[in-house]
Amino acid sequence: MQKLPSLTFAWLSLLCATTAFAQAVSVADFAGRRVSLAAPAQRIVALAPHLVENLYSAGAGDRLVGVVSYSDYPPQAGDIPEVGSFNAYSLEAIASLQPDLILMWGSGNGMRTLAKLEMLGIPVFVSEPRQLADIARDIRLLGQLAGTGASAEREAVRIDSELAALRERYRGGQPIPVMYEIWNQPLQTINGEHLISQVIELCGGHNIFANLASLAPQVNIEAVLARAPRAIVASGRQDTRPGWLDEWRRYPDLPAVRDGGLFFVDPDLLERPTARVLQGARSLCSQLHSLRAGDQAMDARE
Repeated sequence: MQKLPSLTFAWLSLLCATTAFAQAVSVADFAGRRVSLAAPAQRIVALAPHLVENLYSAGAGDRLVGVVSYSDYPPQAGDIPEVGSFNAYSLEAIASLQPDLILMWGSGNGMRTLAKLEMLGIPVFVSEPRQLADIARDIRLLGQLAGTGASAEREAVRIDSELAALRERYRGGQPIPVMYEIWNQPLQTINGEHLISQVIELCGGHNIFANLASLAPQVNIEAVLARAPRAIVASGRQDTRPGWLDEWRRYPDLPAVRDGGLFFVDPDLLERPTARVLQGARSLCSQLHSLRAGDQAMDARE
């Protein structure tokens, strides 16, 4: 057998080393931790529905081997084995899937989850999107970890571009006082740090409970009446308008009732920090804009 020159061996060794280095992945997650992989992840477990969606948006949905309950979008995610729920998962089930990467939700799974997962010896990425810009960031980082950076970047750019267009379209004018109602009993809303509050601002609204300390505080009816929202946006737990939204009609002098501002947006389109927030934002912006259109029509008549 003819021997290759030593220079050729050196070149091949360098090529292999360079290829291995190029495949290595290292990103900073939302907790400021460095997550490093020797190669892009091929077997991923996601412990929150929004992470499942965002991984598909990053072009890496086919890497998922485990999810949690309510991971129902896109539809093909329903065929992936479940390891429990976001707050009651099984470490044994996770380990049995032999993932090379685990995706967790910082506030949803709880940061105590991180220590438990790290005991498995598997790299863990912490996701915590709190700003609208964090949605694209999450998708970009997931794309890097899965080696689908080009697909992730295209989707991230689309999201950023459409958010910018909505912001430009609905900026200006007097902000509309808005209450976002997560649930009616107990009466629960959001503060200004919540991503949904940013969507409200994007649409030209103002969250009347933005100044409260808790991310999702409970309030009473008297507080709502005192702050007099022109729009009450109901959430609920399904994609249909909850009947309890009409309970506000007991207060005919409330601006949201008087001006026809009792609105509904599918909670999955606003409460999950995913690309579908664009759909939720378009729906909310359109409904809030109808109040402004009504004002303009009234001004014209006067």
